[in-house]
Amino acid sequence: QVQLVESGGGLVQAGGSLRLSCAASGRTFSTYGMGWVRQAPGKEREFVAGISASGGKTYYTNSVKGRFTISRVNAKNTVSLQMNSLKPEDTAVYYCAADEGGIWPGKTRYEYWGQGTQVTVSS
Repeated sequence: QVQLVESGGGLVQAGGSLRLSCAASGRTFSTYGMGWVRQAPGKEREFVAGISASGGKTYYTNSVKGRFTISRVNAKNTVSLQMNSLKPEDTAVYYCAADEGGIWPGKTRYEYWGQGTQVTVSS
């Protein structure tokens, strides 16, 4: 069982930055692939970024490549998403998610989910 709690969302102007953090409970955090998935109003959930259990592999959706960076610290049971050069189209609820079954580009189905954190980018 893994419980996930996100933090760091908020309102920012276009071009600005935010850092999302996700704190995970459980002793087996290092066995879970982690992902960030977002959902904008009226749209389906969208894979944003993912990182393998060891942290050795990372994946990004094309629209955020070069702007977002996912990272994790297994010793602290945390995963983060650094978001730079934010655009209005990045506005969404961002969810942290975990899965023992691996991470790949586009993955939107996970075993465990956080409650989500709102990111709003104004133009």
